[in-house]
Amino acid sequence: MSDANWISSGTNVLDQKQSLDDANFCSTSPICAAPIVRQFWKAGVYNDELTPKSTTQSGSSYLHIHPRFLHSNATSHKWAFGAVAELIDNAVDEIQSGATFVNIDKTINPRNGTAALLIQDDGSGMNPEAMRRCLSFGFSDKSSLSAIGKYGNGFKTSSMRLGADVIVFSRNITNRKMTQSIGLLSYTFLTRECYNRIVVPMVCYEFNFVTESFDAIQSEGSDNSNLNMRMLLQWSPFSTEEELFKQFEDVGYHGTKVIVYNLWLDEDRNMELDFESDPEDIRITRDPIGKMTDSSRQAESEKHLANRLRYSLRAYLSILYLKLPETFAILLRGKNVIYRNVATDLKYTEYIMYKPAEGSVITTIGFIKEAPLVNVHGFNVYHKNRLILPFCPMVSFSRSRGRGVVGILEANFIEPTHDKQDFEKTSIYQKLVHRLKEMTWEYWDYHCGLLGYYIFKKPRPPSAAPGASNFIHQHGTEQPVPFRRNSNAGHTTRKPPMITVINSKAAYESKSLPTPVEPNMSRGFPEGSNLKRKPSGQPAMFDSEARMEVNPNRVSIPPGSVSHDATNAIQENRMLRARLSEFNNLEEQLKLKVTHLNWELNQAQAEYARLLAELQYLEKVKLEATF
Repeated sequence: MSDANWISSGTNVLDQKQSLDDANFCSTSPICAAPIVRQFWKAGVYNDELTPKSTTQSGSSYLHIHPRFLHSNATSHKWAFGAVAELIDNAVDEIQSGATFVNIDKTINPRNGTAALLIQDDGSGMNPEAMRRCLSFGFSDKSSLSAIGKYGNGFKTSSMRLGADVIVFSRNITNRKMTQSIGLLSYTFLTRECYNRIVVPMVCYEFNFVTESFDAIQSEGSDNSNLNMRMLLQWSPFSTEEELFKQFEDVGYHGTKVIVYNLWLDEDRNMELDFESDPEDIRITRDPIGKMTDSSRQAESEKHLANRLRYSLRAYLSILYLKLPETFAILLRGKNVIYRNVATDLKYTEYIMYKPAEGSVITTIGFIKEAPLVNVHGFNVYHKNRLILPFCPMVSFSRSRGRGVVGILEANFIEPTHDKQDFEKTSIYQKLVHRLKEMTWEYWDYHCGLLGYYIFKKPRPPSAAPGASNFIHQHGTEQPVPFRRNSNAGHTTRKPPMITVINSKAAYESKSLPTPVEPNMSRGFPEGSNLKRKPSGQPAMFDSEARMEVNPNRVSIPPGSVSHDATNAIQENRMLRARLSEFNNLEEQLKLKVTHLNWELNQAQAEYARLLAELQYLEKVKLEATF
């Protein structure tokens, strides 16, 4: 009922002809009975005194990988949700193969009744060869430029970071051949049995259309075909073959199911992943909200998405991807994760173009809608549609300068670290950080008056296009503005710089920028007086005596900056813009609701079409097999 697909990372991991005699280096020690440590950061201890000496033949050129490497490799993930996201990335990469969902849920280990983590998708699945590569190190079949993963290491690091053991079930159809495979990567198994190399038991089957059953795929040179199955039944959560095969009942004709069990505990011996506090969420133990009163301002800030995502998986998943097709759903504890576009939650939005060495990036920047009451700021930096840095602060503000300013951008020109929670600290990355810091200060200096702070720089004049409030400022690409001497007036004048105006979100998303227009100057704004941004090295000047007090009902303007009539007009205009922003937010919420309902309808239609196509295909294959 099983094959002898014995994968040993450290020998030839893809050699299916390896005999069991070649696996003698994995012999166990009869005196090893010590249980593993349940806390992740203490689980790297490995008693080498109980490990038998290697019996590798002299002259072997194979490298050996010690089981301790599973733990040390997983320490790259400092945050448990970062490891969960890595497993979800594999399902999202399957969208190009027709995947329509990924399900993250709690399941029960039937062997001891403890909680386990389930991650399942309906992608193309893995054939036996792909399964071997998945459970080996450094192999990656992802060739698409849009694929998130590329190192061939994410599955091992993420699964071992979440729990001591993981079992994988996968079913695949390739070239009219349906296969199903089961693989086990178990740190418990390796430590309890004192192996000195990584061994992965695996069984594979192929569907026989004549008998309508799965037949075991036998490897050549196998002396004991039941060895892998015996090890699976001993160390997996399932003690019988029937229980193992039952796991494929909800997989369908193709897909993958991952179960991480023996989940790690924290320092207080509580399970690191909390399934009990919220039946519709998975949380990290130590909820900071419970330590605060609801009336405190700090509690209001902690309830914001920027802080909730640190301990709520549902909050984190809502912004994990910049955009997803309407036909794909992320299910958490049986309920859809509603995608949240942070850019639509901003007010007084601007779009600023940044040009690295190659290409260009448009950064959306604005105030969070709760500003100035909530102390949140920073940038959401994505890479290939995947969130790498959530609300990463770029400035250390003093006297509230930069408070409430949030930005969003997709930086595909820099490389993330292996755990996808930071970027490599290259010179290109450092330049980006410096520019984002400048953007934050520039935006604040020009717009802080909208929140009731004193204005230290004059506001920009309104655009020539009626109702336009979103700009693209092409920083770093503007040509120097020529000066024109006027001998009669005895002073200099300059031509206002070109500003590209975007009047709607649809026009922005179309990525086709309109023709630059020259703005008209309203009364009270000298021509070209306040359009130009400050130079890179020029610090913003603050009045040391000025008070940065917030008054939501009144905008304070330094005396003498503009005329009284112009001041009244500016204040009235800002009030109207604030009301318009509220209506726009309401409109966006209604649009999101419509989009969600359309998605549910499309999902039902897609599922019907998929099932119908699979039924027709299987009937055709069965007919061909008969003849």
